[in-house]
Amino acid sequence: MFQALSNPYLVPYDGSFRYAQAETKPKKDQIDKKNNKKKLKKLIDELDELQRVFYAHDAYALLLIFQAMDAAGKDSTIRTVMTGINPAGCQVFSFKQPTPEELDHDFLWRTTRCLPERGRIGIFNRSYYEEVLVVRVHPEFLLAQKLPYPINPEQIWKDRYQSICAHEEHLARNGTIILKFWLNVSKEEQKQRFLARIEEPHKNYKFSIGDVTERDSWEKYMIAYEQALKATSKAWAPWYAIPADDKPFMRLCVAEIIVQTMKKLDLKYPTISDQDRTRFREMYNKLKEES
Repeated sequence: MFQALSNPYLVPYDGSFRYAQAETKPKKDQIDKKNNKKKLKKLIDELDELQRVFYAHDAYALLLIFQAMDAAGKDSTIRTVMTGINPAGCQVFSFKQPTPEELDHDFLWRTTRCLPERGRIGIFNRSYYEEVLVVRVHPEFLLAQKLPYPINPEQIWKDRYQSICAHEEHLARNGTIILKFWLNVSKEEQKQRFLARIEEPHKNYKFSIGDVTERDSWEKYMIAYEQALKATSKAWAPWYAIPADDKPFMRLCVAEIIVQTMKKLDLKYPTISDQDRTRFREMYNKLKEES
C-alpha cells in the first residue's frame, strides 16, 4: 500500500499536530517569486509526462483533496499546477452546500460517486472533510442531515473521523493514491485578499458577504482543522499543511509533492506480447504497401 513521502509540511501521524505551529509563510530564503515560478514550470512539464504514463499504466488512481479557508488559493492552485495536464485524464469536482438528494444519503456518498478511476487524476475542491470542518463550526447544519440517532456532540466527530479513515484506507488498499492539502492562509492575509476582491472590479465576483461573517469563527475553524488533520493524517492518506500566504511558493510545494509521489510509483508504459508485436509488424507492412 502507498506510503507518504517525507516532507517538511507533512502532518505527523502521531496526533502531535498543532495549527498554531503550522507555518503560513515561507522562510525568507524561500521567497523568490521568479525562481519559484521557474521551478514550477519545470514541475508542470514533468507532471504532464508523468500523467501520460500514469494513464497508460492504468493501475492506480490519484485523488488530490484541497481544503482551506476562503481566499487561500484553492482554485488558482488547481488551475496553475494542473495547467499542462491532458483533460482526458483529469477531473475536478467542487463540493458546496449539499443538495436534498445528497442529504438523503450518508455524508460520504456524494464524493464517492466522483472518485477517479484507474489511470485518472481526481481533484476535490473541498470534500467530505467539510462534514468535520464547517459542520463542526456550525453544528446546526446536522439538523438537515436526517440522522436516525440522537446526536452526541462529543462523539459524532470522532465517529466521522473513523468513517473517513476507514474509507480512505479502503481506497488505498485498492490502488488510489490520496494526497490531501490544507492551504494554510493567515487571517491577516485573508483580509488583504478580501479587500482586493472588493476594490478590484474584476475580482468582485469572487467576494461574498458570508466570507467576512465566517471570519468571526476563525478560531473555531482552526480548532476544527487541527482536530481533523490530527485524526486523519495517515501514511496511506497524508495531509500536508502548506503555507498559503505566498501563492507562488504554495503552488510550488503542491506540485513538488505530486510529482515526487508519482515518481515513486515506478510507472511504465505497457509492453506488448511477442504475438502482438508480430501482428503489429504485419499491419505496419500492410499500411506501407498501400498506394
